[in-house]
Amino acid sequence: MRPSFRISSIRIAGNRCEPCRWRRATPCVFNPDCNVLLCASTASGKTEAAFFPILTLFTEDMPSSVGAIYIGPLKALINDQFMRLNDLCREADIPVWHWHGDVSQSHKNKLLKNPSGILQITPESLEALLLHKHSYVAKLFGDLRFIVIDEVHSLMRGDRGGQTLCLIERLMRLSGSKPRIIGLSATVGDPESAGRLLSECSGRRTVIPKIEASGVKWRLSMEHFYIDGDGGYEKEHEGEALPELDIATDKAPRNADPGMGYIFEHTRGKKCLVFVNSREECEAVTTTLRRYCEERNEPDRFLIHHGNLSAAYRETAEAVMKDEQQFKTTVTTATLELGIDIGRLERAFQIDAPFTVSSFLQRMGRTGRRGLPPEMWFVMREEQPETRAMLPATVPWTLLQGIALVQLYTEERWVEPQRMDKYPYSLLYHQTMATLASCGEASPAALASKVLSLSTFKQVSQEDYRLLLRHLLSTDQIQRTDEGGLIVGLAGERQVNNFKFYAVFQENEEYTVRSHSQELGTIVMPPPPGEKIAIAGHVWIVEEVDHKRKLVYCDLVKGKVPAYFGQCPGDINTKVLERMRQVLIEDKGYPYLMKNAVARLSEARKTARNSGLTERPLINLGGDMWCLFPWLGSYAFLAMERFLKLKCAKELGISALDPSRPYFIQFKMKAGEKEFFDVLANEAAKEFDPMELVYKGEVPLFEKYDEFLPDELVRKGFAYGVLDIDGMKSRIRSWAKISD
Repeated sequence: MRPSFRISSIRIAGNRCEPCRWRRATPCVFNPDCNVLLCASTASGKTEAAFFPILTLFTEDMPSSVGAIYIGPLKALINDQFMRLNDLCREADIPVWHWHGDVSQSHKNKLLKNPSGILQITPESLEALLLHKHSYVAKLFGDLRFIVIDEVHSLMRGDRGGQTLCLIERLMRLSGSKPRIIGLSATVGDPESAGRLLSECSGRRTVIPKIEASGVKWRLSMEHFYIDGDGGYEKEHEGEALPELDIATDKAPRNADPGMGYIFEHTRGKKCLVFVNSREECEAVTTTLRRYCEERNEPDRFLIHHGNLSAAYRETAEAVMKDEQQFKTTVTTATLELGIDIGRLERAFQIDAPFTVSSFLQRMGRTGRRGLPPEMWFVMREEQPETRAMLPATVPWTLLQGIALVQLYTEERWVEPQRMDKYPYSLLYHQTMATLASCGEASPAALASKVLSLSTFKQVSQEDYRLLLRHLLSTDQIQRTDEGGLIVGLAGERQVNNFKFYAVFQENEEYTVRSHSQELGTIVMPPPPGEKIAIAGHVWIVEEVDHKRKLVYCDLVKGKVPAYFGQCPGDINTKVLERMRQVLIEDKGYPYLMKNAVARLSEARKTARNSGLTERPLINLGGDMWCLFPWLGSYAFLAMERFLKLKCAKELGISALDPSRPYFIQFKMKAGEKEFFDVLANEAAKEFDPMELVYKGEVPLFEKYDEFLPDELVRKGFAYGVLDIDGMKSRIRSWAKISD
């Protein structure tokens, strides 16, 4: 970098960027022939390490259009990085623009008139730009030199990842530019695979420089609570348990839920985050903690942040967390998991286990800035098993899952590899409609060439695409002109012209909730007038529901509303389940477990030894009731469930099959244990079409645009893309050694 710019940049960046750690990365960014994937811990200065060289190159040779695009997964992250980059670029006289739904049209018009500098944008807003500003693309991006993808792990899975790669390829074709791609992530599980994806969509090789680890020590604790009161743990375990990392700064009400009271007592006077795994739980936890403040006659010190809240509520929480003079706690979902800088955060809590190692690391990474060590307190909650509860109900699944996630990273530095769909037919529909809408008209051959040449669709056959086009013609999604070309049809226009078309992730039909003139957020399936709802961390009574305009009017009341804490297993990898099994088998302690967790784990291990559930996957629960513990991840578990129903149930006399994904399957069975394993082995050894694991007449709509696909493609995408049949078969083969 030029000396003057280097000094200014380092002064502005503060202590975010550690130059010695990035000495191998910087030359890669200067190399004109390759993409770069920068993998390093959260808050290590990845953004600055990417942009310092880019800005240096721009000061020496300013692009004649937008020179770099920064793609981020969240609007909040875009806004946060906009402030950081604006400060950085001001001294180099390089403009920074941001573009998403909350940005003013005047700001966007200035960019269209004077394309230059750096553009920060979400994938959805880039889709909208390519769709509606098609004629501007060459002018806007004709001299585009870099595309920086932040939090690349979150944009390298599922349809949203596929959409991002498609957008990059479409942008390159329309603009005539060939930018280099720089990916940034703290938690890419398989860097080589991610690098190949970047190479496929850009035509350049990807280098992955080795970044020196910082050697930061974690402050980590994990405690267990029964929701309905004292666990009655024995004193003998206290000596091997971790003491509390910090003293309590408050006292919860006497009737408090033990786990919630624990959080309440250790957050006063501190700046903390409390992570939960669902929006319903986020509302319930916030309402509970605020009620404790009322009962203690204390001012409210809890905020809330999740995707269904209005932008005003979310931005208020972000602003308070950034304010160094305020010490409040925000209850949140994954919306604050990604790299928004919320300042000197002292502590993160996690209620129950997250679903992935990646999520655990991202949430832990919210802390550990401004000179503080990363600190997370796990709070594992469980209904106390009844005295005569069946075996599966006596296993503390979330405690085992939390331990497994921590151990997989600390022992192996393992993080889940990204999982892209093999047959992304929902995305295929979306990109077909987007491509056709942006170009106006295309022949079937030209449309197929434009879409199927995108690297994301390399597995899609010409026959499958012909089937899709014929179906879209029959449903008026597209129409044929008199000259034989294809255009968007009347039904298709209703989709393409809806602002929700820009996103490929699934959305529920939502109602906007208002109280007088204030917008609170959105909910799904509102209750009738007179019922209560929980939103924005408060309880409201529904006064009126306008179904036509999708509006709910309500007033603030006191009280609490039961939230739905339904099981939502998420996408859990098989390796996590296998490590959970190992936690039950091994006779070792973990230094982050506190006394209740140590005692509960001891109980679980004793139960596992007595029942044999870690040695024998099939356990008789009494009479003809059985339970299978396959120790498989979500997609292999789903394949096993269907395999039992469709391939084995008749021969084994299986009925009343009841899965608790992805932990166990209970069922009634007339056959015995040996016959069970013999039948599974024989059926798994046979060659069968994955489509045979789709129920008769079933059209499993998993993705957002599956409803617009022919049924045959929906079934094929589910059977070949969702079900992990290879993982299921591998597990069945491993059971062959089980003796009678």
